[in-house]
Amino acid sequence: MRILYSHRIASRDGQAVHLEALVAALRGMGHEVRVVGPPSFEAAELGGENRLVSLVRSRLPGAAAELAEMAYSLPSYRRLARAAAEFRPDVIYERYNLFYVSGAVLARRLRLPFLVEVNAPLAEERLRFGGLRLQRLARATEAHVWRTADRVLPVTDVLAGHVSAAGVQRDRITVIPNGIHLEDFPDTDTGPPGDEVVLGFVGFVRDWHGLDRVVRAIATAPPLPRLSLVVAGEGPARPGLERLAAELGVADRVRFTGLVGRDAIPGVVAGFDVALQPAVVAYASPLKAFEYMAAARAIVAPDQPNIREILEHGRTALLFDPAAPGAMWDAISRLVTDAPLRATLGAAARAEVICRDLTWEGNARRVTAIFEEELARRSA
Repeated sequence: MRILYSHRIASRDGQAVHLEALVAALRGMGHEVRVVGPPSFEAAELGGENRLVSLVRSRLPGAAAELAEMAYSLPSYRRLARAAAEFRPDVIYERYNLFYVSGAVLARRLRLPFLVEVNAPLAEERLRFGGLRLQRLARATEAHVWRTADRVLPVTDVLAGHVSAAGVQRDRITVIPNGIHLEDFPDTDTGPPGDEVVLGFVGFVRDWHGLDRVVRAIATAPPLPRLSLVVAGEGPARPGLERLAAELGVADRVRFTGLVGRDAIPGVVAGFDVALQPAVVAYASPLKAFEYMAAARAIVAPDQPNIREILEHGRTALLFDPAAPGAMWDAISRLVTDAPLRATLGAAARAEVICRDLTWEGNARRVTAIFEEELARRSA
């Protein structure tokens, strides 16, 4: 099968991980995949933001910047159409982005099966967090792309509710969560408990993650077992956390690795005794949770619907009430003092990945099956 993959990703972050992992898995199945996106994507650095995008957003008023985003669909459509004429795809797969309609227009013109992967309700997200001036246009284009698709693929059932509310029939929505390359995470023995318990976090560090509470708790915890925190990633919260650790006298027990390449993540996570997912937006499918599961780590995560789609309290993780003060640390403390429970939860989490095939290869098989259904339906 020849798959034309359309996207508008401009930075090397979790979005790029999803794109490249799924494309690699599809190619591993023998499919031909042509990826078409911003020319700057290939040159983007890990964790970096596209300079042109940053410049446009900083120089133009809100509405003008959003119109510029919409206008980008024209040159991107031309690139996509040229690629289609040369590649002659059987199907089109697109990673949804706000004000981006190129794939929807081309799929309709060529009458090709069109799948849209949705990772966030971006109109709502931009309105809530980043500011959105052209609200009606944003919601209209978002709904148009979703309704044009033969199948919409949100990453959580919570997000599927947003897609359905936009007018997409439920039988055209298939939830496909994020995944993992299981072979990157060998099944390693946690070994006997030592004198130190390592708490770990992977990802972009923001204040709302609440890692400051973890640092404060480490400073007041009993001397044994010795607790330390490893933060693998960068973000705006890092300087404040480093200052806090120094003020509390635990700087030697709070370590920041900085940005970590994808190939190094398994080794970093393998060093955790307790893996932290302190907070997550309500509709996300967090990549770090799958990394923790594949590495057979004991996980602490918030008890909310999208997390319960992949983790079960007491069986594959300890889930805490995010609205209850101290609940996260109570869960962490329980695992700190119970090494057998850490081992049991970690083994069950990894087994869940295998049982449910929560892998990029599994996702590629699901996407392929959906495309085959659509091709068969059109033939019939």
